[in-house]
Amino acid sequence: MIFIAPLAIFAAQAVAPDTSARAAVEVVQSYYGAINRRDFRTAYLAWDQNGAASGQTFAKFRAGFAQTRSVRVVAGPPFNADAGMSQRTIDVPVEVYAILNRGKRQHFRGKYTLRRVVEGVGAPAGQLRWHLSSASLTLVD
Repeated sequence: MIFIAPLAIFAAQAVAPDTSARAAVEVVQSYYGAINRRDFRTAYLAWDQNGAASGQTFAKFRAGFAQTRSVRVVAGPPFNADAGMSQRTIDVPVEVYAILNRGKRQHFRGKYTLRRVVEGVGAPAGQLRWHLSSASLTLVD
C-alpha cells in the first residue's frame, strides 16, 4: 500500500500534450527547424503515422532535401479548425523560402493540414498531439 500513493501522485502530474492552435503552428515551425538542422528523422516523424503520411519512405524523404541548403517558414494564423468524432484537424498557412546548395532561391506558398486524436478515446499519448497530415504547396517563383 505504501507504493500506491506515490504512483497516484505521479499519474496526477502527467502533462497532457498542448492541443491549442498555437501548438499546431509550432509543429510546422519545428518541422522546418529540423530540416534546417538536417535532422531528417525528426522532421519525418512530424508527419502522422510515424512519417507515412508524408507519402514517402524515410530514404526518399531525406533524399528530397539533398539539394537544400536552408529553409525558412513563415506561418500564418491557423484556420479551418474542424472537430470530428474522434479527431481534430486544422490548417496552417505557410510561406516557405528555400536556398538550394548552388544558391538558387525558391519560394513556396500553401498550407499544412495537421491532425490529432481527441482525448478520451483510448489512443496512445503520441497521437493526442498535432502531426502533419497533408501539405499543399505551390512554387511562387
